[in-house]
Amino acid sequence: MAVDVPLEPAPETEGVKTLRDHGALPQWRLMWRQFRKHKLAVIGLVVLVPIYLIAIFAGFFAPSHSDTAHTDLPYAPPQRLHLSAEQRLFVYGFSSTRDKETFEQTFEVDRNRVIDVGLFVRGDDYSFLGLFRTDIHLIGPEHAGDPMFLLGADHSGHDLLSRLIYGARVSLSIGLVGVFASFLLGMVIGGISGYYGGSIDNAIQRVIEFIMSIPTLPLWMALSAALPTSWGPLTRYFAITVILSLIGWTGLARDVRGRFLSLREEDFVMAARLDGCSRGTIIFGHMVPSFASHIIASVSMAVPRMILGETSLSFLGLGLQPPAVSWGVLLEGAQNIRAVATAPWLLSPGLAVVVVVLAMNFVGDGLRDAADPYK
Repeated sequence: MAVDVPLEPAPETEGVKTLRDHGALPQWRLMWRQFRKHKLAVIGLVVLVPIYLIAIFAGFFAPSHSDTAHTDLPYAPPQRLHLSAEQRLFVYGFSSTRDKETFEQTFEVDRNRVIDVGLFVRGDDYSFLGLFRTDIHLIGPEHAGDPMFLLGADHSGHDLLSRLIYGARVSLSIGLVGVFASFLLGMVIGGISGYYGGSIDNAIQRVIEFIMSIPTLPLWMALSAALPTSWGPLTRYFAITVILSLIGWTGLARDVRGRFLSLREEDFVMAARLDGCSRGTIIFGHMVPSFASHIIASVSMAVPRMILGETSLSFLGLGLQPPAVSWGVLLEGAQNIRAVATAPWLLSPGLAVVVVVLAMNFVGDGLRDAADPYK
């Protein structure tokens, strides 16, 4: 007598389990769930979001305007916030002395001079998102014009914290704008090279190889030095963005070209051709989405490179120039070893660059994994 033995179901793979458990969820929910598994990416996002918000609303978060200076307090040290018995914030003022032989100015805390600090106080006038003008600041001295240097002062007596916040607006935006322009160039040129191949591919690849063979820093220096000195800060800002974009597209173009070469003979591409799809639909509707995770990773890694490029050029005096304020311009003031030895807080823009670049790299890794939630 035959006995029916129940067959055990085959073990589920990780991809099948993901499809079974989460297949009904929208794509963006799957991507967000995958992104949250990358702990460093979440930490990077938590760091970047407040930094970008502070950069957008720089006038509100900065205690003073970036041009406001106390010329009698160059290289003033950072002041520590104190809380009085009446639950009010304050900082102590300074008493300074100058050596008659070396002319070196030294500062000492003057506990007899108390500077009241408040929240949502009135101070320097600024434009709020270009919509209207106001003078409300998140934190600052109760009496406008009193010196308050939470991160110290530079050689001209500017508040370094305020200039760091205003500089973030330039340094962070130049990375996004530059990457957007290089992304378009890389996608279009790399896609044409990989899709058509032949003589078109050879010509484009020779141009890319020529550009990549030129040392990056000397090329940046040559192009930046060619900019007219009469250009204003805004014009120079866009010129630096264009320079970084014209150099930064080659790596993405070569990656896209390689992906197109490997995908153009795939079955789904051939099926789209037989179905009568246009070339644009095949490229942007079928081929590009198939390697979106790779594009996201490349673009996210290019943003910190753009920021470092602007910082390097401005640090060398070939990028943005005062009165423009960026992290590179601020680091230019740290070139003097003697000044750094007596005022180490001048290196704080460099620390900001390191934190932002690391956070962007972590977020890029997380986005790359989230772009393919079934992997």
